[in-house]
Amino acid sequence: MNLPYWQEMMSKLDTKVERMIEQIGDKCPHFAGEDGKFDDIGSDWWTTGFWPGILWIMHDMTGKDSYKEAAWHWDGTLEEWFVKPTVELHHDVGFQFLPTAVIKHTLTGDEDALRRGIEAANFLAARYNPVGKFIRAWNEDKYGWVIIDCMLNISLLFWASKVTGDPRYKHIATSHAETAMQYGIREDGSTKHILSFDAETGAYIENFGGQGYSPESSWSRGTAWGLYGFINTYRHTGDERFLNTAKRIAHYFISALPEDQVPYWDFRLEDDERMFRDSSAAAIAASGLLELADIVPLGEQNLYACAAERILRSLTENYATWDQPEHEAILLHATGSGTSFIDVSVIYGDYYYVEAVAKLNGWKHRIF
Repeated sequence: MNLPYWQEMMSKLDTKVERMIEQIGDKCPHFAGEDGKFDDIGSDWWTTGFWPGILWIMHDMTGKDSYKEAAWHWDGTLEEWFVKPTVELHHDVGFQFLPTAVIKHTLTGDEDALRRGIEAANFLAARYNPVGKFIRAWNEDKYGWVIIDCMLNISLLFWASKVTGDPRYKHIATSHAETAMQYGIREDGSTKHILSFDAETGAYIENFGGQGYSPESSWSRGTAWGLYGFINTYRHTGDERFLNTAKRIAHYFISALPEDQVPYWDFRLEDDERMFRDSSAAAIAASGLLELADIVPLGEQNLYACAAERILRSLTENYATWDQPEHEAILLHATGSGTSFIDVSVIYGDYYYVEAVAKLNGWKHRIF
């Protein structure tokens, strides 16, 4: 690893994110299109935590109060959704409260942040179906749906067990991971996006393509969620099954990358007209691969660390907005799915890029 290079990138991020504070202001950003301006989506949206998460990491890395001041209020804003008559929160409370309440408490010891994080963990645990052994995705009538994204949300439950001493959160998270591992990961390491179960009996029914190209294709961001999520599950449980699953997904992801190391939105596209890149999948996977490199034996570390660095160098040199100071995002060329948010910037891609670069500079305050 070329540490001076990544120290320089951290310095560039400092300049960039300070500017983003002024540009974004009070907005709740999700995506930025061709004009380079972030939208202002509702604070109940699943991406709400990623902008304050960037700010907390930058505060931790630089010590600057400007980042802490800009990030401080977000967990309180999110908490308001627990008492509103129309609750739109769902399984993604992990994405919302880990980079806000959890990291805030970790870095500052704030007791309100601790309370809010546990409140979110209780909400997530309440979505657990004990017959099917899964955490329900989304709301409305999707009582038996499970998605690969939730593999990172369950980090909130592992944290809750740690800070409360109550093992029930950890048991729920582990049980969900076992179900996702059994039904959601193919033998070759590719992942399925949506699994459907009978909510009454717990019986597995089928899988859907979701944001992927088709039910049997391989959505690259979903693959990244799974890679990172199973690494975290191993870290919290010590269960080798989860480590081996994470490795299998990692090997698939690395081997399926195109020459510039940034995947298309699906690894099994059959439509040349929709060959859209997804820089967010690359950033998520790179941060996960750094976690994997940190826990495997010495002889295996380079495989994952070097893959992560190749991905991050490509993002840094080919996908970043360093020479576009008016652009409010860090990374270009992300894709939500083949039909929505195509070739845009997304705040969660920016978050995982910042997280990964911070790790290369020694950051250790893991929250996912």
